[in-house]
Amino acid sequence: MKILIAPDKFKDSLGARQVAANIAIGLREVLANARIEEVAVADGGEGTAGVISEALDGHWIECDAHDSLGREIKARFAWIEASKLAVVEMSEAAGLRRLASGERDPERSSTFGVGEMLLAAAKQGARETIVGLGGSATNDGGFGLARALGYQFYDGRGRELPGDVTKLIHLEKIALPEERGWSPIIIAADVNNPLLGENGATRVFGAQKGATSDQIRSLEKALSKLATIAAQDLRKDFREIPGAGAAGGLGFGLMTFCSATMRSGFDVVADSIHLEQSIAAADIIVTGEGSLDGQTLDGKVPAGVAKLALKNGKRVFAIVGKSSHDGEIEGLFEKVFTLNAGSISDADSIKRAPELLRLRAKELTAFL
Repeated sequence: MKILIAPDKFKDSLGARQVAANIAIGLREVLANARIEEVAVADGGEGTAGVISEALDGHWIECDAHDSLGREIKARFAWIEASKLAVVEMSEAAGLRRLASGERDPERSSTFGVGEMLLAAAKQGARETIVGLGGSATNDGGFGLARALGYQFYDGRGRELPGDVTKLIHLEKIALPEERGWSPIIIAADVNNPLLGENGATRVFGAQKGATSDQIRSLEKALSKLATIAAQDLRKDFREIPGAGAAGGLGFGLMTFCSATMRSGFDVVADSIHLEQSIAAADIIVTGEGSLDGQTLDGKVPAGVAKLALKNGKRVFAIVGKSSHDGEIEGLFEKVFTLNAGSISDADSIKRAPELLRLRAKELTAFL
């Protein structure tokens, strides 16, 4: 029997590689003769660069950049020398993880540092750059990124706008950079939200980044004006494209200002690490993530793995931190095991994740 373990990270607990390792330990305690392969997977969110780098024998390159509040930082991106591929995570420069408690400020936060990372990747000689959109602190529609790349934004009096995203309500003209300084870009998005509206970047994710009700209204107006002037001056209108609202509208910004190609983050990672080939060569597939919920079907790792497993006629199981017990989602798997089963609280399941992953893996063997 060959078992493939292919999970995502458990957010705020364990990385995907650690999750896979603990599941493998539990399985081996019962199935001593099973052949077990461990593969870390990601969906465009945090951890994507590491997963692709590990699979393709890459390494990290450091560059100068600015965080979302404009502070100088050292950022890094993954580099695969054989194919001259750079893998950038936007959160490395403009992520919430860069901010201390109380620093979240989506009206000031900028993706300028992400643009700096793209230029650094191009300077390294990148033929192509993958940009993972997840964990953002920003809601600027790629305004900061564009400024870093040389775009200029003017009000009706011909004055260049400062960097605060709310100033975009005065935008009347966008001027292109003198030359393109970045490589072709593939967007790896982990959500399907459009830029604007009830399901858009601001109204769905703004509060997570610290936006008040008043700020959400002003940010929505700012991004709407950005989209309108971009359509007018650049002849590009991506506001309704699924994924445009990812990372506070950075999906929109990358398509608009960099002619980037939007793809499912899971598909980008799966293709890069040849996941379907590994699934086809196994008998049993085990996947997982921290929370199996309504967003899982929108391109998250467990759903993607399950669909590839079912396509190849494989049995597939999930071990997750918790589950919303949605019938459509759980129906993708032969069985779903949760760390917070019984009287275990969410907090305890996070604290005891390695132990509980091993225990649930041992329980899974009863179904084999």
